[in-house]
Amino acid sequence: MRIRGSRLAIVLGTFVTLTGVALAAVTWSTTPSSDRSATAARPTAQSSRGDRVTAVELEKAMKELDLIRPSREKLVDDFALGKTDGGTFQLSEHRGKVVFINFWATWCPPCREEMPAMERLLQRSRKGDLVMLAVSVDTDPKVVAQFLNEQRFTFTVGLDPTMRLADTYGVRALPASFIVDGRGRLAAFAFGPRRWDDGAAQALIEGMSR
Repeated sequence: MRIRGSRLAIVLGTFVTLTGVALAAVTWSTTPSSDRSATAARPTAQSSRGDRVTAVELEKAMKELDLIRPSREKLVDDFALGKTDGGTFQLSEHRGKVVFINFWATWCPPCREEMPAMERLLQRSRKGDLVMLAVSVDTDPKVVAQFLNEQRFTFTVGLDPTMRLADTYGVRALPASFIVDGRGRLAAFAFGPRRWDDGAAQALIEGMSR
């Protein structure tokens, strides 16, 4: 099988990301190597009051998760994406909520390991605060359906087999995550897996949901 264009770039980018994650794990413990390690929550970034997150705590959460801030504020372009259930996900319909967009593929081990942590983050978030969209770049929707049938994820899964949306977001490695705030602006993004179910991630979503 030949892999061309953007998909080849993603494969190579994912390999580079995996190598970097492996090296970073020796000296830095915030990036997970497996789902088992992701179950250990770090409460240091979580609000002591439990219901409000200050700007300082939000900034601390960003640093703990090693998220990248955009160089300037910009509204995210609206998009419509087909879902695995046959419906359509429209970004603009979720204005006012934090939208977590994750690009993944069934052939990407770090993606599969990260997804249970994403599910836990969604379940622990206050109802209605967070919208989570996992965008598959697999070329065969049947492979995606087979994988999802073996899981119990409740977040929305979209299909991007031509990588049109992935290219729009500049995805060059998997997994890649983008967080859109309630105003419709890109607030942060990350290349490579993160511990989305720990205290820092919860503080992040709570802080952006204020």
